[in-house]
Amino acid sequence: MRRREFITLLGGAVATWPLAARAQQPALPVIGFLNVASQEGYTHYVAAFRDGLKESGYVDGQNVAIEYRWAEGHYDRLPDMAADLARRRVSVIVANTPANLAAKTATSTIPIVFTTASDPVQIGLVPNMRRPGGNVTGVSQLNASLGPKWLELAHELMPTATAVALLVNPNDPSRAEKLSREVQAAAVRLGLQLHILRAGTEAEIGAAFAGFAQLKAGVLVIGADAFFNTNSKLLAELSLQYAVPAIYEYNEFTRAGGLMSYGGNIKESYRWAGIYTGRILKGEKPADLPVQQSTTVELIINLKTAKALGVTVPLSLLGRADQVIE
Repeated sequence: MRRREFITLLGGAVATWPLAARAQQPALPVIGFLNVASQEGYTHYVAAFRDGLKESGYVDGQNVAIEYRWAEGHYDRLPDMAADLARRRVSVIVANTPANLAAKTATSTIPIVFTTASDPVQIGLVPNMRRPGGNVTGVSQLNASLGPKWLELAHELMPTATAVALLVNPNDPSRAEKLSREVQAAAVRLGLQLHILRAGTEAEIGAAFAGFAQLKAGVLVIGADAFFNTNSKLLAELSLQYAVPAIYEYNEFTRAGGLMSYGGNIKESYRWAGIYTGRILKGEKPADLPVQQSTTVELIINLKTAKALGVTVPLSLLGRADQVIE
């Protein structure tokens, strides 16, 4: 063989080596991120999830890939979205309520990591918190059970009010009905009249606030819901626009101008979901990972908003607040 021919052949072989090496590289594991809300409202929660993944040694685009599915508040889309991720055989599905229930229906083999403000045993995600079994585990804040506490705080804030209102999302009927029952029972104990307002779209949220004044209610309790989470800023803006004293669960509400919040830290829940997802990708089984339960809650009061609404916050509340925004 001539020298020139040999060099040409050798050069061609070398050129094919990177292609062959790339072809032999295993595909990245894929995480299916299924959420009932919108991407715009969950940017900081996604960042917290990625932080948790990174703590477990995984970085999106480097050694793992994430496929996002956002229902944009259309809860009826969740079954098809969950089924699509199951058909794609993703490595793990990460989902909030009720997307996690749709995921559980779609697959009994793909690991599922949930975040929820509900009781995961009560809503049927796992049979046991310490030993979840099966393919499902995750993080629970139990904020949905704080409804009566929100009402008590609202009553303490506005002690002369004889009527209060509760805002729930009818697109998640099981949670809305449970919360309504619990808050109604608390209202009876406190001698308060309770009005139930329902909103499952941004337009309906606006209508609920606009109609609040006609109820002659003293304060609004906003129920736990993922759709409301993604609209924390809108809820805060409307409460100022319509001069509605309101309490919600997450600090994003008070930081955006809401009057008062009482609940856990949702960003921490998503960080833990990222940690658990990474551990599962490394080979651990969901059945062996106990459900993480957040027991820390914080009371935040926005005094600037209180002054704008003409509300005098009792010293008893200010003294117990974990943070006061001035």
